[in-house]
Amino acid sequence: MRLKEKVAFITGGNSGIGLATARRFVAEGAKVAIAGRNRSTLDRARAELGANLLALQADLQDPQAIDDAVRQAAATLGKIDVVFANAGIAGLTPLGSTALPAFEEILRTNVTGVFFTVQSALPHLSDNASIVLNGSVLADSGRPGWAAYAASKAAVRSLTRVLAAELAPRGIRVNQVTPGAARTPIWSGMAPTEEQRGALETSISKGIPLGRIGLAEEVANAVLFLASDEASNVTAAEIAVDGGAGGAPMGAPVYGAR
Repeated sequence: MRLKEKVAFITGGNSGIGLATARRFVAEGAKVAIAGRNRSTLDRARAELGANLLALQADLQDPQAIDDAVRQAAATLGKIDVVFANAGIAGLTPLGSTALPAFEEILRTNVTGVFFTVQSALPHLSDNASIVLNGSVLADSGRPGWAAYAASKAAVRSLTRVLAAELAPRGIRVNQVTPGAARTPIWSGMAPTEEQRGALETSISKGIPLGRIGLAEEVANAVLFLASDEASNVTAAEIAVDGGAGGAPMGAPVYGAR
């Protein structure tokens, strides 16, 4: 068991990639605290994963709420060995028709929330702990209409490197996992029905060399590696879990690769 007797703290752990990672961590022997805004999904996660899961309600746009959640996790479970700063929100912010509150909400959650998650965890971290931040291929893709989200994920990449340098003296590793399109609730706003989700997946898959969108579980596997001692000499690194969309885009079906 790769995380036996370890304690992990996951933001946005009540759905999608965060929940998939919580499942993997518990299966690998960890005690896990998850934080999220939705009480009902937190309760469902707690019912599914049992006694090794602590579910905490917190608004990740509020630094004090993050601080309280981390403090409660450490008081209940012990010193924290792994932090997965996963929580994030997406949304279109097209140039010319975006209101300031919509733009700032994305940055507050995806950048400020990530920074203060790590800062709040710092007093409770074990030496040689592992921190994993959640990025996105949209940081590089230049996709129209996604300015705030793309900028926020580019900032996460910079944070990964800065925090890795700052925390190296304690042996704390800071890395990033970079998902491509994955089957998670983050798409529900754009495609609320099953038919719409299917059409969206088909469209997106044409731009992915492996010809399909990913699964939350596949991202969780990469997070598990970075969290474990198997990655003991890995820091300031980025693992893309995107079917080749970032590194080899010309291999996608849309370019006639198959």
